Amino acid sequence: MSNDEHSSDTFENKREKKTRKNFSFIRKTNLRWVISMLICAFVISMIFTYASTSLLTKADIIAAFLILAFFILLGIVFDIIGIASASANETPFHSMAARKIHGASHAVWIIRNADKVTSFCNDVVGDISGIISGATGAAIVAQLAGLISVGSIWTQLVITALIAAVTIGGKAFGKGIAISYSNDIVFAVGKILYAFSKAFGKGDK
Repeated sequence: MSNDEHSSDTFENKREKKTRKNFSFIRKTNLRWVISMLICAFVISMIFTYASTSLLTKADIIAAFLILAFFILLGIVFDIIGIASASANETPFHSMAARKIHGASHAVWIIRNADKVTSFCNDVVGDISGIISGATGAAIVAQLAGLISVGSIWTQLVITALIAAVTIGGKAFGKGIAISYSNDIVFAVGKILYAFSKAFGKGDK
């Protein structure tokens, strides 16, 4: 074997080993992230379900509609945050972070981790809010069935259609806001994260 062939073979082996190492790292990282999201979704779902169930057992029909509105709005807000994180530009936040403006470094972190932020906001919180909204709607149907003479099937159809229409319409409207004001939204969320980090003893560096 010539020196050129040997060098080429060595280069191919190194590249193959590097590729395998990179794929292994990606698989491990994705697996950790998936497991984290599963645990996070389980915990948040339990908290939301417990809170909504506890409130609905003591709520009248007006309070039940307010609980429903809260979970629909929660899903819309987090959908906006998820889209904004994927649309924002991190460049202006670097100079802000250099000037030690609170929340700027957190905004940079949000943008650089947009895939994870979007997954958490849209898939975890958004989907759970949708599920809780459906369960709350079912509770409202049960309450309305005892108050009005309309058949429960029609009441269920109207409430379900109302929840779907408001949720889809709200998210469609929110997408435009998220894209148009992505940097402002991300910065606002960055400030909230800064406030939380400061409360736990960790501020901007």
